[in-house]
Parts: sequence; structure tokens; C-alpha cells
Amino acid sequence: MRWTNLTRNQLSAHVGLVISAKPAVDKKGRETMSVVIDLKDRVVLVTGGARGVGAGITQAFLDAGAVVEICGRSVPEAGGISQHPLVHFAQVDVRNAEQVQEWVADVLSRRGRIDVAVNNAGGSPFGRFEKGSARYLQAITELNFLSAAHVASAVLPVMMRQPDKGSIVNITSISARRPSPGTAVYGAAKAALESLTGSLAVEWAPHIRVNAVSCGLVATDGAVDHYGDEDSFNRVAATIPRGQLAAPGEIGAACVMLASDMSSHITGAVLDVDGGGEWPAFLAHTPNADELKPLELEVEGAHS
Repeated sequence: MRWTNLTRNQLSAHVGLVISAKPAVDKKGRETMSVVIDLKDRVVLVTGGARGVGAGITQAFLDAGAVVEICGRSVPEAGGISQHPLVHFAQVDVRNAEQVQEWVADVLSRRGRIDVAVNNAGGSPFGRFEKGSARYLQAITELNFLSAAHVASAVLPVMMRQPDKGSIVNITSISARRPSPGTAVYGAAKAALESLTGSLAVEWAPHIRVNAVSCGLVATDGAVDHYGDEDSFNRVAATIPRGQLAAPGEIGAACVMLASDMSSHITGAVLDVDGGGEWPAFLAHTPNADELKPLELEVEGAHS
């Protein structure tokens, strides 16, 4: 993964990074350099890493040079990212603590280490809260909260035995901090996961860093089906200040950054990757609504 326009002073604080040898100068005359996050030979776990957001996360770590171990309840279709030579798929139900322990033990026996665990598995069907059965409530909570707890518990002793310890990244959602009608239990489970993230970051410091990436709306293969036809999809995208849904790879890039030494002093954080959130709905009905239309390019530098 590559980031540009970092000053030399910013770079001096980072360790374990491969830095390009060609400095450049930005528009303000400041000397800059390109930074490459190199995770070569690091072993990364990604739950639900074969499709959707998970596939974007898997690809991002592959781009950074890592070896990626992914899992899921069903075997992925042929030709997907699970066929990559640096990816190994295991059929695991992460809601089952015993299966998770067996998966981690298998990875350790083959790879000898586990450097990063990304708890991505999750999701929920749409439905009113009062229509959900007790079994439904339990299943959604197990998938979106307890599964991450199972993985964190399983990798902790492995990481603690390693000289470089390790990093955990939990995938949460903006639904954790705003009303989520239709997916109320999902939002509550993600809120619990954000709370767990902060608590484990403190309990396991300074050895294991635990952070979270909070996703907004993401343009996965099934997004158009979820939001309706293309016109509906575009209207949904227009509610986001950036005017578009996130790409799965953008979620992956955030995970790589948090897992790398570039974030060596970041733990207990929840990084929002949501394009600025949502335009407040009431603004469209105010007299000044037109003044808040997206900025035109010609106003760039108006205050310079």
C-alpha cells in the first residue's frame, strides 16, 4: 500500500516501513517522500475474507505482501480471491469457539506465527425488531460480536509468544452509533464490538494493539440488490458527503494502515471510513439548502 505527501519529520517517527529513495516537492515547496507499507511474510487472518468487504481486506493485505488466511462458513466459488497462491481458505463457523481454536491452531502449525487478525465476519438480514425470534437475536449477536471475541481469545496466546506480538482489527459499522431501524440487533452487536475494542486495547497493552474500522455504506457486489435498482443506488450514494459508497479496497487500506507499524502508537481507536457520514436530512427542507450544494472546483484556493 502506498501513501504520498508525508513530510520527512512525519516519516522519522515510523519504524518498520520501506521508504522510497526518491524525494519530491509538493505545491508548497515542502520536501515529501512516498511511503510503502511492507508486510511481506506477515501472517494475517481475515474472517469472512472471501467476498464482499472481506475480499477487499484480503486483497489489500496481499498488496502489502502478506500471507492471508481466510475463513467462512461456506466454500467460496472457484476463481475468486481464495485461489490466490498466498491465500488459504478454511471452512470455519466463527460463531463456534471450538472451531475458531482449531482454525488458529492449524494456521499456527503451518505458518508458525500470526501477526494480524481482522474480524470481518458479520451481517444481518433486514427486518423489524419485534418480528425476530430469540434464535434470530442470538445468531446475529454471535456473528457480529461473539465471533470477534472468539478470534481475539484464540490469537492472544499466539501473539504474546512472538517477539513482535500482534495487532487485531475489528470491522464495525456506523450502525453502532446511530439508530439502525431494520437492523437493530446488528447495530447493538457492533456497538458492543466497539466497546470490546477499547477495553481489550487497554487490557492487552502494551503488547497487542486492538483497533476497529467502522464502515459506512460499501459498494459490494450485492449492494445494488440491497439498495434497489441503479437509480435507487445513486440516490443512496447522494446522501454521503463524498457522493459515493466506499469500495471494499478502501476498507482494506484502512485495515492495513492500522495493522502496520505506521500505527504503532494507535490502539483502542475506531476509524470511520464512511465518506463523511450522511447529509442531515432536515437540511434539504431549509431555506438555505441550495447554499450547501457540493463545492465547485473553481472555488479551490478561494481563501489562499
